[in-house]
Amino acid sequence: MSDDNLEERFQNLHEFVKAARTNLNRNNWDYLIGGSESETTLARNRLALDSIGFRPRVLRDVSEVDVSREVFGKKLRIPVLTAPVGSLENFEPGGGATVAAATTKFGNGMILSSVSHPGLEKTAEAAGDGFRVFQLYVRGDEAWVDDHVRRAMDSGYNAFCLTVDTDSYSRRERDIAKRHQRRRVRVDDARVYQARFNWRDIDRIKRLSKIPVLIKGIATGEDSRIAVDHGVDCVYVSNHGGRQLDQGVGSIEVLPEVVEAVGGRAKVWVDGSITRGTDVVKAITLGADAVVVGRLYVYGLAAAGGPGIVRLFEILEDEIRICLSLLGVTGYGELDKSHIRAARPVVPAHVHSPFPHLDLPKETY
Repeated sequence: MSDDNLEERFQNLHEFVKAARTNLNRNNWDYLIGGSESETTLARNRLALDSIGFRPRVLRDVSEVDVSREVFGKKLRIPVLTAPVGSLENFEPGGGATVAAATTKFGNGMILSSVSHPGLEKTAEAAGDGFRVFQLYVRGDEAWVDDHVRRAMDSGYNAFCLTVDTDSYSRRERDIAKRHQRRRVRVDDARVYQARFNWRDIDRIKRLSKIPVLIKGIATGEDSRIAVDHGVDCVYVSNHGGRQLDQGVGSIEVLPEVVEAVGGRAKVWVDGSITRGTDVVKAITLGADAVVVGRLYVYGLAAAGGPGIVRLFEILEDEIRICLSLLGVTGYGELDKSHIRAARPVVPAHVHSPFPHLDLPKETY
């Protein structure tokens, strides 16, 4: 499909969702959109974003708006990275390599999951000179972890990310109800290493790593402060997209206490139902240095492969630019908390509530 045809086919973000649903079987679709147990954390991610309203300023010169931002020394077209989604090859055969090439072409960046093919080195090759972060689930001993740190450095990754909210694998009831068993759930022996992983390991990795170290899965100011005390370069606020601990609160609701606890000593990234350009602006207004999207980019991947991701980010970029200009600012540096206020949500929160024009059967929510 030519770029012109793709631009004609996809003019709204929700159109990627519909195409992805058409292309995916029900098991992969449920894996993409689902959460754990009652899916309350998942819904609260969206509810927290919907509970913030804007306070726009007018009669400013916004004829030129800059939506780019520097992230760990590299200028990105938009400060939006792709989350470390596992098993990307289930959505498109090229998996992580396809995502890497697409984000390099667009000009933002990716975080590669250690449980996505084609693996660390081949994905780095596909990224070329693009921004990339390697994310690790701890499934081995100290030597095994340290080997991944070295391989990431040798492969030119810009940062190394450790996910720390998976000491137990959650109950994904969409799968359980269908008696669908995913291959990576049965890693009980290897998962012991994750359950034992602690702050002493972070100290060791910080001594070894010559690239920034991120911790993904922090959801309190207290742990954020500890992380920075241990030299962590970036606190990545996340509740795993509502896939792990149920009955949590929305990531964007946690963000202010994390930013306060970090106190400028480290970068802060955030994910959790960030779906529209307005969501990106809200997160940055609350102190995030960058945001990360998961389900959103996978819709683009499943809908139209690498070109679908590029086209999706083009639309998201336009939404960000429009939001900034209508707030009366020309860039992220002009945003402050005077631009937002508490607001009452207008629709029930669910995984697709940001898309009121999405025409899908309710059972696919």
